[in-house]
Amino acid sequence: MLRGHPVTATTAQPTEQRRALLHKRIRLIVAVTIGYNLIEAVVAIAAGTAASSGALIGFGLDSTIEVLSAAAVAWQFTRRDPERWEKGTLRVIAVAFFALALYVGANSILALTGVVEAEHSTVGIVLTALSVAIMPFLSLAERRTGRELGSATAVADSKQTLICTYLSAAVLIGLLLNSLLGWWWADPIAALVIVAFAFREGIEAWKGDACATSVGMLLDQDDDPES
Repeated sequence: MLRGHPVTATTAQPTEQRRALLHKRIRLIVAVTIGYNLIEAVVAIAAGTAASSGALIGFGLDSTIEVLSAAAVAWQFTRRDPERWEKGTLRVIAVAFFALALYVGANSILALTGVVEAEHSTVGIVLTALSVAIMPFLSLAERRTGRELGSATAVADSKQTLICTYLSAAVLIGLLLNSLLGWWWADPIAALVIVAFAFREGIEAWKGDACATSVGMLLDQDDDPES
C-alpha cells in the first residue's frame, strides 16, 4: 500500500447495517485481544521474575501496552459516533507504540551490556509460542475489518498487535537459542529491529497516517482482490 492511500480496501462505502456489524466485530476482536494479553502479561511477568529473565518481564509489560491500545479502540467503538474520536484514539495508540519502543529498546541495551540476561524458562517458551500462533489471526481480523470500515485506529491497533507478534517471536527465538546454544545476545538483537519499526509506527499513528507501508504490512495481501 502506498502512503496516502485510504484505509478502506473497497471503493463502496458500507451500509449502516454493515457498519453496525463491523463496529460489533471490532469490539469483539479487541475484547479477545485484551483478555488474552491480560493473561499473557500476568504469566510472562511471573515467569520472568521466577527465572530472572529481563526479556520475559519486558514481554509481559509489552502485553500491558497492547491492552492499553486495544482498550482505547474498544472505548472508541462504544461511542455513539466512533469517527469523532478517531484522532484522540490514534494519539493514545501512538503513545503506546512509543512506550513499547522505549521499554524494549532499554531492555535490549541492558541485555547487550550484560546488566540483564534472559534465562531458561519452559513457561516462557510455551507462552511466546502460543502468542506467535494466536496474535497474527487477531491482527489480520482487526486490520481487514478496520479497512472495510475506514477506521485508522483499528488498522493502527492491528499493526501494534502484529508488532507484538514479532516481539513474541524474537523472545521465543532468544529463549530457545539461549537454552540450546547459549546465544544470549540473540533476543536483544532481534528486539532492537522491532524497536525501530514500533517507533516508526508511533510517528505515523501520531500524524494520523495508518496506511504507511511498514513491517505490519509485510504479511498483508494488498493486491489480493478478496482483501
